[in-house]
Amino acid sequence: MPNIVAIVGRPNVGKSTLFNRLTETREAIVDEIAGVTRDRHYGKAMWNGVEFSVVDTGGYIQGSDDEFEGEIRKQVQIAVDECTSLLFLVDVSEGITEFDKEVAKVVRKSKKPVMVVVNKVDNADRNAYAAEFYALGLGEPHCISSNSGSGTGDMLDALVKSFPEDTGAIPGDHLPKIAIVGRPNVGKSSLTNALLGEERNIVTPIAGTTRDTIHSRYNKFGHDFLLIDTAGMRKKAKVHEDLEFYSVMRTIRAIETSDVCVLMIDATQGIESQDLNIIHLVGTNHKGLVIVVNKWDLVEKETMTTKHFEEAIKAKLAPFRDVPIIFTSVTEKQRIMRVIEVAMEVYQNKKTKIPTSKLNEFFLPLIEKFPPPAIKGRVVKIKYVTQINDTSAFIFFCNSPQYLAEAYKRFLENQFREHYNFTGVSVSFYFRKK
Repeated sequence: MPNIVAIVGRPNVGKSTLFNRLTETREAIVDEIAGVTRDRHYGKAMWNGVEFSVVDTGGYIQGSDDEFEGEIRKQVQIAVDECTSLLFLVDVSEGITEFDKEVAKVVRKSKKPVMVVVNKVDNADRNAYAAEFYALGLGEPHCISSNSGSGTGDMLDALVKSFPEDTGAIPGDHLPKIAIVGRPNVGKSSLTNALLGEERNIVTPIAGTTRDTIHSRYNKFGHDFLLIDTAGMRKKAKVHEDLEFYSVMRTIRAIETSDVCVLMIDATQGIESQDLNIIHLVGTNHKGLVIVVNKWDLVEKETMTTKHFEEAIKAKLAPFRDVPIIFTSVTEKQRIMRVIEVAMEVYQNKKTKIPTSKLNEFFLPLIEKFPPPAIKGRVVKIKYVTQINDTSAFIFFCNSPQYLAEAYKRFLENQFREHYNFTGVSVSFYFRKK
C-alpha cells in the first residue's frame, strides 16, 4: 500500500516550507507535463530509498477567518482517516496554543503514527523551549528549521521507520487494479454500479486492507481484476464531500493503489483544470490512463462530433496525446464493456518489458540517422539505452545530456511510440552522463 504523509497544523507554522523541502529531497528528475499547472500541495519524496507522498493540508483552506478553524478541524480529521502518517507542525516561538491542543486531541485518538515537529528551532535556546511540546502527549518532539533544513534528516529517519509494515497481500492482490476517478457528478458511481451491480455472486468485495480501501473483484466476460471502488469509499464520510481536500485525498489514494486509472469527464462540460491535475497525478505515479467521456447522449451531435471532441481533449493533454478516449452513456449502458476492455489493454501495455538489446537495435540506428542538433557547438552522442526495471521509464546514457534539446527528446518519444505500443502509459525518458 502507498505511504501518504499529511502535514497538519495551524496556519503560518511553516507547512508549505516543510512541504517544499520534503518534496525537493528526491534526486530523480521531476517529470514536467507541458500545459498542466502542477498541484502545489501534493508531491513525492524519497528518503533512505523509501518513496512516499506528501500532502500539505494548508493548501486546501478556503473561506473567511471565522470559518478558518472549523475548516482546519475537518481537514485534520480527514488527514487522520486517509493518511499513513501525520506530521503535526507547531511553532516554537509561539509555544502551545489552544488550537494546538485541539489538534492534538484529534490525532491522539487515531491509531496512525503521529510526529510532533517543532519548527523554527534555529538556535540552542529555542531547542530548550521545544521541551514544552512534550505536554501534547504525542511523544518526543522533533526539532527542525524548515527554512534552513536543520534537523529534517533526523526527522525523516524517524518518519520512514514509523510507516506501517506491509500486512501482507490481500486476496487477489496479484490481479490488475483499476480505479475510476474524476470530478464529482461525472458518473463514477453510476459506472461502478453498472459494473458491480450485476451478477453480484461473481463480483465479490475483498476486505483485509488496513486503510479501508474497498477492492471488489470483477470476474466475468473473460476479465479478472480488482476494481478500486472510490464511489463506495465516499459513503464513509459524506459530511466531507463538499471539501476539495477530501476529494483530493480520495483521488490520491485511489491513483496510488491502482495500476490503471479510468478518468471520467462530463461530455457537457469538457475537460477542465481539475481533470488535468488528476491526469498529472496519474503521470507522476506512472499509472495507466483511460479517458471516458460520459453523458455523450446529451451532446448535440451535429455541432460536436466524436472526432472534434477527441481532438479538443488531446490538444489539452499535449504532449502526452497517446491516450485512449471512449465515449459512453452509462445510464444508457452504451460502451461500458469497452471501458473494461481498453483498461485491460492499457494494463498489458504498462507491463511491457523491452530487452535492452532490442531497445538499442531500435534507437541507435535511428539516432545515427537523425542525430541530436549541436547546441553551442556541443555534439551530443547517445551511446546506450535501457529500461528501468518494470517501469515505463528509460535511461539514455550520453556524453553531454544538458545539451539535448527538448524537441529532440519529444522526437525520440514519438518514434518510440510509433514502434512500440505504450498507448495509455506515461513514458519517461531520462538522460544521464556516461
